[in-house]
Amino acid sequence: MGAEEISEAVVNVLRDIPAEVTIVAAVKSRTVAEVAAAIRAGIKVIGHNYVQEAERMLNTFGKQVQWHFIGHLQANKTKRAAVLFDMIETIDSVHVAGALNRGCIAMRKIMPVLVEVNSGREPSKSGVLPEELDNLVRELSGLSYIHLQGLMTMGPRFGDPEDARPYFHTTKEAFDRLAKTSIPGVEMRILSMGMSNSYKVAIEEGANLIRIGSKIFGEHERPSC
Repeated sequence: MGAEEISEAVVNVLRDIPAEVTIVAAVKSRTVAEVAAAIRAGIKVIGHNYVQEAERMLNTFGKQVQWHFIGHLQANKTKRAAVLFDMIETIDSVHVAGALNRGCIAMRKIMPVLVEVNSGREPSKSGVLPEELDNLVRELSGLSYIHLQGLMTMGPRFGDPEDARPYFHTTKEAFDRLAKTSIPGVEMRILSMGMSNSYKVAIEEGANLIRIGSKIFGEHERPSC
C-alpha cells in the first residue's frame, strides 16, 4: 500500500473506534516510508516484535511516538529492550521480568508492562495460562522497576472474529478481578486485545488498546512458489 492508502486506512480505523481506545500500529517487516505515512496520519504508538528491527526504526523516528514491544521477549534481549521501549506488552514469566527489571535498574527507568495471557491455551503461542496468572502477577509486584499496568491477549489471528470473543471475555474477567485486589505495584488500567480482524469484538469486550497491522498497511506479500 502507498502512503495515501495507509493514511486513509489510519483515518478510517480512528473514525471506527471510541476515543478512549488507543491503536498500536504493528510494524513488523514494514518499511520506514510505510511507518512514516502512518505516523503522519495520526498513529501515536508503534508496536515492534523484534528488538534489533525496532532499534533501526527508532533511530529514524525517535520519540515522536511511543514504542511498545509486542513480540516474544527473550531474556538476553531485555537490557536493550529496557533502553528502547516505553512499554513491554508481553511479559509471561518471572525469568524474563526479572531480567528486564535488572536492565531497568541499571538505567533507573520504571518500565510499564502488561502480562500476556494465553487465554486460548494455544501451544504455539506464548503467554501465561489463565490459572497461573495470579501467581505471576504477585511475583511481578516484588520487582521494583517493573510497573504492571494491565493484561494482553492475542486471540486467533484469522477466521471468524466471533471465535475470539470467549478468549477476550475470559481475559476481561481476569482484568476486572485483579483490578479489585490491592497488590502493591499492580494497576489494571490497560487491556490490550484484538488485531486487524478482531479489534471490533475486542473493544466490545473491554479492550482499550488494539494492535493493528494489515488493516493499516495491507497484507504482507507472500513469496511465490
